[in-house]
Amino acid sequence: MSATPTHSQSGFRTVFRVVSGNFLEMYDFMVYGFYAAAIAKAFFPAHSEFASLMLSLATFGAGFLMRPLGAIFLGAYIDHHGRRKGLIVTLMLMAMGTLLIALVPGYATIGVAAPLLVLFGRLLQGFSAGVELGGVSVYLSEIAKPGQKGFYVAWQSASQQVAVIFAGLLGVVLHSTLAPEQMTSWGWRVPFLIGCMIVPFLFIIRRSLEETEEFKQRKHRPSVGEIYRSMAENWGIILAGCMLVVMTTVSFYMITAYTPTFGKTVLKLDDVDNLIVTMCVGLSNFIWLPLMGAVSDRLGRKPLLVFFTAATILTAYPAVSWLVAEPSFGRLLMVELWLSFLYGSYNGAMVVTLTEVMPPAVRTAGFSLAYSLATALFGGFTPAISTYLIHATGNKAAPGLWLTFAAVCGLIATLTILRRGRQQSALQTA
Repeated sequence: MSATPTHSQSGFRTVFRVVSGNFLEMYDFMVYGFYAAAIAKAFFPAHSEFASLMLSLATFGAGFLMRPLGAIFLGAYIDHHGRRKGLIVTLMLMAMGTLLIALVPGYATIGVAAPLLVLFGRLLQGFSAGVELGGVSVYLSEIAKPGQKGFYVAWQSASQQVAVIFAGLLGVVLHSTLAPEQMTSWGWRVPFLIGCMIVPFLFIIRRSLEETEEFKQRKHRPSVGEIYRSMAENWGIILAGCMLVVMTTVSFYMITAYTPTFGKTVLKLDDVDNLIVTMCVGLSNFIWLPLMGAVSDRLGRKPLLVFFTAATILTAYPAVSWLVAEPSFGRLLMVELWLSFLYGSYNGAMVVTLTEVMPPAVRTAGFSLAYSLATALFGGFTPAISTYLIHATGNKAAPGLWLTFAAVCGLIATLTILRRGRQQSALQTA
């Protein structure tokens, strides 16, 4: 039974302090995705534009490969030492990775050391991010008021959308101010430097956090070894949780980080138009996530998960096919907002579900590992996979098939967790 949170602990200010670092984590990832083409030219020169872009996107995805390690090691640290300490550590690691990418000279200046240092910065960011989402989500679930857990936890994802909007707005200003050659040469570094300037303020904000009452009232703090054993014993629910997240992570990175690249290289639309659409997507996500989190508090998690995975399976590919048939700003905006509605509605129920199905003793580590595996294997490589599918098949709508596959994973996971929940209820009433 969760402890009843105090007013000061569960209010808006506490939620803001918790999700502040989550903003930086997603801001850094979005900026890299937005400027992947410029980063490719600066650090990954190759014999063709496609090869250069693929190297840049692969480095973007490589950061996600570190997430499972971050989930295991940092997740165990948080479950043993507390939510507050862990969230401060993740913020520091994320800031170090951001600073490294912002300041590394280009390939023309230091040769092969440049892409290696950028890769190291992305790996450091990925290690930190491996537990950031889990730590924030668990903290919010443990301070939530009774009957409002879905609404509270949804702010973890909603804070990411503020980062999308901010990064998109900054991109519009830069593209409107600087010439294309200036953006390619040095302008893309400005958003990273701004992210570094924000870090001290976020660190001060997050240091003011208190430990959750639920964690403080636990009589037994599991050791790292106990946490790892419990995770091994609960591998089935972690795997089901991983599949549950696939729909979220693929759809999110497709409609945010990949949109500027897709709009520019595939649809041949204007950079500013692509960034405006991305900003609109971030705003749309920001609205739907807490709204649908609150709806899941009223209707239950499972109806939303089943309905919106099915809706994605039926509409994702037709929508993208309609877009690529006659590319335009209006069509891109309409399709992206539709996909945003599907993503926000599903994720509003999904994240809180993941906190609820994990055993309390390994809640952070289990949540983080499930989320990180899905992101590492599927979501983080969505820009690279989408680019490759288009190149290999000649079908510009191929990203829609990738999203459909992700939705199938989400539906299977939902039905699996549904069946598991019914079995547990039957055992409790027997």
